[in-house]
Amino acid sequence: MNDKQALDAFSALSQETRLRIVRLLVQAGPDGMAAGAIGEAMDGASSSRMSFHLSHLEHAGLVQSRREGRSIIYSASYTALSGLIQFLMRDCCQGHPEVCTPAVAALTCICEPAMDSAHV
Repeated sequence: MNDKQALDAFSALSQETRLRIVRLLVQAGPDGMAAGAIGEAMDGASSSRMSFHLSHLEHAGLVQSRREGRSIIYSASYTALSGLIQFLMRDCCQGHPEVCTPAVAALTCICEPAMDSAHV
C-alpha cells in the first residue's frame, strides 16, 4: 500500500457511518451482507445514503461488491484492511520487537472455529 492508497482509506474511514459499515462487514465475514441489510443495521438508513457511503468505501478499496440475483452483496476487503495495518506498522520496531508486541497481540485472532454439529 502506498501513501495515496492509505490516505484514501483513512479519508473513507474518517466518517462515522463508513467506519461502522466497515466494522459491520468485518464481523459479517467473507460472505458479506446485502446492501439493504447494511442499511437496516445503520439505523434504517435510506438506500441513497447507503449507496453514497458504500460507493465511497468501495472507491477507497476497503469493501467490494458482487451481484447475487437482484441483490448487491458487500464484503470487507480483508486484503486492503491488512495492507492498511501493514502500512501503519511497517517500520514500528526499529530493531526493538517488543515495541510491536502489543499491536501484534491485538491482531491475533481469538476466534474459535465453529463446531460442526455432526461432530459434537
